[in-house]
Amino acid sequence: MEPQLRHDVTGQVATVVIRNPAKRNAMTAAMWGSLPPLLETLAADPDVRVLVLTGEGGTFCAGADISALRGSPLEAQRLAVAAEEALAAFPKPVLAAVRGHCVGGGAQLAAACDLRFAEEGARFGVTPAKLGIVYPASATRRLVSLVGPATAKYLLFSGELIDAGRALRTGLVDEVLPEGELDGRVAEFARILASRSQLTQAAAKEFANGRTDRDAYWGERASGSGDTAEGVAAFLERRPPRFTWSASG
Repeated sequence: MEPQLRHDVTGQVATVVIRNPAKRNAMTAAMWGSLPPLLETLAADPDVRVLVLTGEGGTFCAGADISALRGSPLEAQRLAVAAEEALAAFPKPVLAAVRGHCVGGGAQLAAACDLRFAEEGARFGVTPAKLGIVYPASATRRLVSLVGPATAKYLLFSGELIDAGRALRTGLVDEVLPEGELDGRVAEFARILASRSQLTQAAAKEFANGRTDRDAYWGERASGSGDTAEGVAAFLERRPPRFTWSASG
């Protein structure tokens, strides 16, 4: 089978799987290019409340397919940045489920997710210094926001890989799970997120990502959504809330 991004929707969770087993799930130009329109489709689906990004088998993603860099490295980087930005802009929570290597473009994708869950044994690296590539400004800023400037420089200057424990300590990942427990924990947490208010999540995502000009916009949405009234009523009645506001519009 050709390298591709597979996806399915189960319940309220969409899962996108990076598949290129011959090259440890490296991203080809076609795969980079296919991610933004796929995300647009999933974002518009009202049945999707959470997105999970993962790799097939025992590897998350070994980065960009290096053979693509022989042709037009600038075009390859443009495609990668467009995919990264589309992932970061997805209006619903995005989880990365990481096994094995999460390197180069794979780390770029994982950093663009909202949260990262990793299995013990996962390895992370940002490796442009091994290839003489200038890492994109957007990806650099996103990495710094996660791990701070010192760790970002360590990763970018050296291209060395770090283990899941260090990734957890530095903020690159949010949870590390024992072998065999990653899928269950990600599914459990995705269900938790799907049960919460999309209004709260969408506004929080914008604010956490640095947007500062939409307080009034979100105040209006909150006033007209009914989610606040439903949340308070559910709490007082000791029942699960039934939130109805949708980030899909």
